[in-house]
Amino acid sequence: MNPLGQLMLHAGENHVKYRYNMKKEIFINESMGETRIAIQEDSQLVEVYVEKQDKHRMVGNVYKGKVENVLPGMQAAFVDIGYDLNAFLPFSEIGNNEYIIEERSNKRNRKHKNNNHKHDNIEVDLKKDQEIYVQVIKEPFAGKGPRVTTEVALPGRLLVFVPNANYIGISKKIWDKYERRRLKKIAQRLRQNEMGVIIRTIAEGKSEEHIENDFNQLFETWEKIEAKADREDAPVLVYEDLETASSVVRDLLTPDVEKIIIDSKRLYRKTQRYLEDISPSLLDRLELYKLKSPLFESFGIESEIEKLMRPKVWLKSGAYLIIEKTEAMVVVDVNSGRFVGKKLHEENSLKINLEAAREVARQLRLRDLSGLIVIDFIDMRFDDNRKKVYHELRKELRKDRAKVAVAPITEFGLLEMTRQRIRLSLLDSMSEECPTCHGSGRIISQETLVTRIDHWLRRYKSKHRSLRLRLQLHPQNAEYLGGEKKHVLRGLMWQNFVHLKIEDNVELAQDEFRFFRTKDGADVTHEMSLDKERAAS
Repeated sequence: MNPLGQLMLHAGENHVKYRYNMKKEIFINESMGETRIAIQEDSQLVEVYVEKQDKHRMVGNVYKGKVENVLPGMQAAFVDIGYDLNAFLPFSEIGNNEYIIEERSNKRNRKHKNNNHKHDNIEVDLKKDQEIYVQVIKEPFAGKGPRVTTEVALPGRLLVFVPNANYIGISKKIWDKYERRRLKKIAQRLRQNEMGVIIRTIAEGKSEEHIENDFNQLFETWEKIEAKADREDAPVLVYEDLETASSVVRDLLTPDVEKIIIDSKRLYRKTQRYLEDISPSLLDRLELYKLKSPLFESFGIESEIEKLMRPKVWLKSGAYLIIEKTEAMVVVDVNSGRFVGKKLHEENSLKINLEAAREVARQLRLRDLSGLIVIDFIDMRFDDNRKKVYHELRKELRKDRAKVAVAPITEFGLLEMTRQRIRLSLLDSMSEECPTCHGSGRIISQETLVTRIDHWLRRYKSKHRSLRLRLQLHPQNAEYLGGEKKHVLRGLMWQNFVHLKIEDNVELAQDEFRFFRTKDGADVTHEMSLDKERAAS
């Protein structure tokens, strides 16, 4: 099954234990630089998504590509999809029988029985310049092109349409056997030969008419994809998936979501129209945020996001985690810190490790960390205690929509696990490599800097009536905002009813800005900082 389809089917399945008693809320903030989505469970931040205005995500997009290279030794092919870098197509992601020469029984066994075959000698019928449909399943990252699959999956609200497959999948979160049987019969009536259908959790209890409408819309989308592919030469984008905000609404706005708050009229209306067509019963949970203060700051989300940029995470007990993302893996170190226990060392270590396991699972979701992850827990002598920590981590990871695999804690206190990567981590989305230190440190991205300037102006204008301000920036950022992003600057001025004059200041760091009142030259950035400190105290 296409990993994208697996993720759709998997979305929410791990939440079974928390489905009915957890308060879930979605917040969507659109600024001049970014669109950000935050998800809270029981008023605790658990997931954050960031999409830059000029860099829309690729996951879910379908391309008519052209094969560039076929490398049997790597068991992969490279496909030109019109992106800067060729897409990477592992042979294991080729699901169409027309491209496969040799039966892949070993691969299926490894997938389902978890045996230790590492390399399958898959023979494929692919040639240079051959045209092929591919769908992006992983974003490009660190000089690597996007990862793609030939098993196209088109997600809808109630089901996922898999045009080149021949199976029916039903979400494991639907427990009632009679409901599963009903949904399977509906899917059997709808699908045609060699077409796959995955029934999503939200389809539970929905009428056959609703499910059929969703299927027909997806089927029409597939026909449009084929028609566009027939008209245009490869490489060409034939289907673009929804922007991040809309895809989160489509995939996560289930009946257990108590409210969704959006501060953008455009996204609010778009979501409203979508719910009117698909789930009118959820319309009363949709809310347009109208206050002048930034949405994320009003709900305490902004400060939480700022903490996610730091490697140190404090725990309530006084212990802390150090989370370091490297090129090869993610390393998490558990430290006792200020924790002063009243029990024996082994019991104290167990208490810290249990608390750390819960927080590590949350941080992995929040920061969207993936790949190989190694956690260094505090040493424990007894195997029973190591098992308790292992099971606690696994229990918390059930809340995660990404697929994970966890190994038991070793005698050295190390736990190895992997987490599915779909998009860039939060650190990579919100920061970029420093041109001075070449990656040894981080600065916030220019888009995030624009977001902070936008939020600062909103706070300032909610308290002051100044109509003219001077904005001082590092020369590189001044050129960015006054040049290619002039339309963003105009948007900031119109939105906040203020005239801004951009000035260079070589003494400012690349993540800093200063505002001065034109009338008297006062540094109002400093004034606002003092006001913020007084309010916090």
